[in-house]
Amino acid sequence: MNTSSPAAQTTLLPTLFVSHGAPLFALDAGTSGPALRAFGQRMEPQNLKGIVVMSPHWMTDGLKIMSGAAPGTLHDFGGFPKELYALNYPAPGAPALAHEVGALLHAAGIEAAEDAARPFDHGTWVPLMHLFPKANIPAIQLSLPIGASPADVTALGRALQPLRARGILVLGSGSMTHNLSEFFGGEPKAAPYVDAFSRWVEQTLARGDVAALQDYVRQAPAALRAHPSDDHFLPLFFALGAAGDHFKPEYLTREVRYGMLAMDSFALHAVGA
Repeated sequence: MNTSSPAAQTTLLPTLFVSHGAPLFALDAGTSGPALRAFGQRMEPQNLKGIVVMSPHWMTDGLKIMSGAAPGTLHDFGGFPKELYALNYPAPGAPALAHEVGALLHAAGIEAAEDAARPFDHGTWVPLMHLFPKANIPAIQLSLPIGASPADVTALGRALQPLRARGILVLGSGSMTHNLSEFFGGEPKAAPYVDAFSRWVEQTLARGDVAALQDYVRQAPAALRAHPSDDHFLPLFFALGAAGDHFKPEYLTREVRYGMLAMDSFALHAVGA
């Protein structure tokens, strides 16, 4: 990895990958919630103008962009305490930003349709509640196209790199591990595979080895146990693509919940080419 360039760091926002965990993360912050809040507080003085989020809880045939001026808060889950359904994240939408995202994608040969009715799903509003609890930064979502590969999602992020130079935070929201068949609602000791997979990702990020990350199913330990389906891992590649070719990861949290849900979150900072 190349040596950091102060000029690059002052002009380009980092990108961010957040593990949003179970919906109860909105009420039970653990150690990850305060870590995200501390990162958000560091970002606020940089005059953030908007946020673009990819969440696995909006998967579509073809690519779509949230474009409404006042998105609602979608409680897209069941069987949780009533307090969770009373939560609301009233951040404004950003129609102009949605148009700009569409133009950048089009310039990269990627077509997308706007969706003015789409609300924030919990993959977006739960982490944003911790990052920016005032809900005063305009935000939009980009859908996760059904059937997209890690390389496809990386390309989506790459197309949006220019946003970082003008105060837009690009955020991938997913989960470092996500095997819900192993979710039992308790807090046992973390399963060994969870740490093995998570630390492989961390070490591979530190090397800047994007090709290995994209080939994680073959190269990472216990990849298919960590992710029986890839939807919650793919948003990592959205943040990775927007980070460009030269980045330095900063881990914000490595918490593990319920023994199988790794809550790793990290920022990818620009470094000199």
